[in-house]
Amino acid sequence: MPLDVLFLVLFGAALHATWNALVKSGTDKSLDAAMVSLGGGMVGLAFLAFVPLPHPDAWPFILTSAVLQFAYFQLVAAAYRAGDIGLVYPLMRGAAPLLVATTSGFILGEHLTPTAMAGVLVISAGVLTLAFESRHGSRRAIVYALANAAVIATYTFVDGAGARVSGNAVSYTLWMSLLPPVLLFGWAVLRRGSRPVWNHVRHNWARGLFGGAGSIASYGLALWAMTKAPVATVAALRETAILFALLISVFILKEKASIWRYIAGAVIAAGVLVLKLA
Repeated sequence: MPLDVLFLVLFGAALHATWNALVKSGTDKSLDAAMVSLGGGMVGLAFLAFVPLPHPDAWPFILTSAVLQFAYFQLVAAAYRAGDIGLVYPLMRGAAPLLVATTSGFILGEHLTPTAMAGVLVISAGVLTLAFESRHGSRRAIVYALANAAVIATYTFVDGAGARVSGNAVSYTLWMSLLPPVLLFGWAVLRRGSRPVWNHVRHNWARGLFGGAGSIASYGLALWAMTKAPVATVAALRETAILFALLISVFILKEKASIWRYIAGAVIAAGVLVLKLA
């Protein structure tokens, strides 16, 4: 993997950890996640005039991705209601790159070198290590988390392929960001009514805009990287967001970290080094 691609994906991972921290600190996880999606859509809308239209072959990928993103946010909320974030998040983010790596040869015709596969496995092992520090959870939480890992792997393939056929990864990212907030807020209004949803938007629009900008930038960098490097290696490298989340929790949020978090951080860093050597 070229050094510039590696550093940009790592920067995107840091942005991913930042917007997840914003959602975690909110009062309503479902609506806060929808706000981040809305913020990303607004940022995308503002820059559409400066990019070319995606190739017509990319539109089926964009529409499919929107449905998958909707399913992703719904499963995130369900999993967090059933179990601790310390169990759910590592399972979702750690299992997804494993699924991508083991199926990318069949789906995309991309076969990783043994060293690259080792890097993917090491990063996933580091992320999954974080699940050991969780002391609370349920079988339902695990099922939701693993189901969402499958959704993450699926939209990774869809968007990786879509960005390639679109002719412009930035354009694909911006157009892809428009439909998910429509689906998420439409579902929220249907279930809760317009008044509570509007009140949440009115009081949290700045958080959503900032988080959405970080979200779309993070994913846009990842999709651009997938046009330069194998999808499986980029998907694994994105999970270094866990490492940045650890740094944010310790140095900014002043949270105490268990030994498992430090072990996981070291394992993830080692996996990044292995991927670079590949």
